[in-house]
Amino acid sequence: MSTTSIPGASVWEQQLYDHLIEHVNGEWEILRDYERLAEETESPAFAYLARLILDDERRHHQLLNDLAETVRTSASLSGEPTPIPDLGMFRADRDKILAETERFLAAEEEDNRHLERLAKELGDVRDTTAWQLIIRLIQQDNEKHRHILRFIRDRARHGA
Repeated sequence: MSTTSIPGASVWEQQLYDHLIEHVNGEWEILRDYERLAEETESPAFAYLARLILDDERRHHQLLNDLAETVRTSASLSGEPTPIPDLGMFRADRDKILAETERFLAAEEEDNRHLERLAKELGDVRDTTAWQLIIRLIQQDNEKHRHILRFIRDRARHGA
C-alpha cells in the first residue's frame, strides 16, 4: 500500500513509485547490518570490502530515490525539474557531446587495456591480497562508464 498518493498519477505510475519506495525502504536494515559489522569487526579486510559494498548500495539508494522522485514529479505534471532529466537534454550541444563522448569512450577502453595487464601482473598475489579484486572492480566500473557513454552517444546521434 502506498504511503504517498500521487495526484494525477496513472495506476502504473503509482505502482511503480510504490515499488521503488518499498525497495529502498526494504534495504535499510541490511545496509545498517553491513555498516554495523564493518565497524565492529576486527578484520580490516572485511571492513574495507564491506565499505566498498556500502558505497555502492548508498549510490543505488540515491539512484532509486531519484527515480521515484522523477516518477512522482512527472506523474503529478507539476512542471518541477526532475532529478533524472528528460533525454531531450542531448539536443543541447549535440555535436560537442558526440565528439567528447567518443573521446571518453576511447579513454575508457584504453584504461581497461591497462587494467587488464595490471590484473594479470597481480595474479600471483590473488589469494593473499585484495589487489586483483580492486582492479577487477575498477574494470567493472569502467564497463559501466562505457555503457553510459554508449547510451549517451546513441541518444545524441538520434536526436533524443
